[in-house]
Amino acid sequence: MLTATDRYLARLIAVPMFATLVISAMLLVLDKMLSLFDFVAAEGGPVSVVWRMLASMLPEYLSLGIPIGLMLGILLAFRKLALSSELDVMRAVGLSYGRLLRVPYMYAIALALLNFGIVGFVQPLSRHAYEALRFELRSGALGASIKVGEFTTLGKRMTLRIERSRDEGRNLQGIFVRAVSRNGQSVAVTAEQGTFLATDDPDTIIFRLRNGVLVNDGPKYKTPRILSFSSHDLPIDLPQIERFRGRDNDREKTIPELVVIGRNADTPDKLKDEVRANFHFRMVEVVFMFLLPLAALAFAIPPKRSTSALGVFLSIVFIVTYHKINQYGESVGALGRIDPIIALWGPFVVASALVLWMYHVIAHRPGGQPTAALEYAFGKLGKQIARLLKFGRKRSPAAAEGAA
Repeated sequence: MLTATDRYLARLIAVPMFATLVISAMLLVLDKMLSLFDFVAAEGGPVSVVWRMLASMLPEYLSLGIPIGLMLGILLAFRKLALSSELDVMRAVGLSYGRLLRVPYMYAIALALLNFGIVGFVQPLSRHAYEALRFELRSGALGASIKVGEFTTLGKRMTLRIERSRDEGRNLQGIFVRAVSRNGQSVAVTAEQGTFLATDDPDTIIFRLRNGVLVNDGPKYKTPRILSFSSHDLPIDLPQIERFRGRDNDREKTIPELVVIGRNADTPDKLKDEVRANFHFRMVEVVFMFLLPLAALAFAIPPKRSTSALGVFLSIVFIVTYHKINQYGESVGALGRIDPIIALWGPFVVASALVLWMYHVIAHRPGGQPTAALEYAFGKLGKQIARLLKFGRKRSPAAAEGAA
């Protein structure tokens, strides 16, 4: 059962953990949002597709945001306890670091299972959905808009130009249309207004024109035929859109699918290397989360009589660097240069040894501080910088008098 201390720790961890998770995910989303707006605008697609694409990318951002949130949530909670001397009181009444880590490991287990579900099942499907949206946007399946004031080609035989668009595209003005049939006949139409209308056939739409002139010409006509009209329906055949591919990419396969492909004797060696590398990358990222409570505790506690926040900076560098090393190991393993087990689990063993050593120093050596050398070096560097700044301020008035 959870004690009052456990519940207190749970509250201390929860607030910064969820805040960091939300902030990190939002920063990644905002970073991608601008490029997506540019891409959608260049392709002439509806703005609403941007939100669908961002929603498809959210699981990928959460897979990185969850470990960062877990690390900083535990770190900031223990840092607060250390700076307020509450940690010393807990240690004095017999609570070991192992006992205090019970609640952090509850969070770690729950979030590791959540992350496994995301990277193993949700993220592959969402990645495929994102690529499908990109494909449909480029192919025109999302109803790419017609740019006002420019000539737009519909299919291979029709050109359209619109001067003005009002009421969100429902009222088009200053219209020019030219279409050429397969037998050589051409139709050129100018109209004051027009509206697109849907039909029962998904491959055909009606362009209803009002107050215009139609010119019909062909090889068999001696002179073009000219027709003035108050209303004319012009059928437009939409271009055929090829279907998007299936989930052929190894990044779009779920964990069970990767296992089946990797164990299949008929799988080509190149594909097998890619599948194995991706499988081990996902697994090592999830398993690494069980080391984060130990690492967070080691980074959280500053030296005595110090309020340095160097541990917070080092923890972020540590987790991001390890993630980048895993990405490099996955790419090397996918090329077949190194076995994926060595390329991905080798760095995990090294990181595990480092984290266990840091925890041993902080938990079992009296006064131990695994980042003491870095704290000392950064402290000396900070003093030198402060001294230089003070020297510059003191010298400025004297320099001014000498110049006078």
